[in-house]
Amino acid sequence: MKQRRRSAEFVWPVRVYYEDTDAGGVVYYANYLKFMERARTEWLRQLGFEQDQLLRDAGIVFPVRRLTVEYFRPARFNEQLRIMSKIINPARASLEFQQRVLRRDDTLLCQGAVTVACVDARTFRPKPLPDNLRAEIEHAS
Repeated sequence: MKQRRRSAEFVWPVRVYYEDTDAGGVVYYANYLKFMERARTEWLRQLGFEQDQLLRDAGIVFPVRRLTVEYFRPARFNEQLRIMSKIINPARASLEFQQRVLRRDDTLLCQGAVTVACVDARTFRPKPLPDNLRAEIEHAS
């Protein structure tokens, strides 16, 4: 059985803009996925890695391979949210994130598990995470 490792949680603040809401005045369901995507990008950035540089220098990209999401409560215009992200299962050529969207009062609005694959940008075949990225992930754990 594969052992699951837990890492430190990364927090990314988000404010809900009018453009994020639907006709009912709540965040449109797909926009939670955008918030999560931005948090993963900022997580990489705080580790010292920019996705455009990883593409240019290592020839890799990180497409979403699997996603599950649960919605509990709506977020509304102008609310301040926190996107909580942590790696729960780093593998040779993929990363599995657990992500939660919370209000400032810690109300859980949405949670998801997202697996991103590390793939060659030209062939889209799996490619191992670069050693320097793997080292930073292990250090952050």
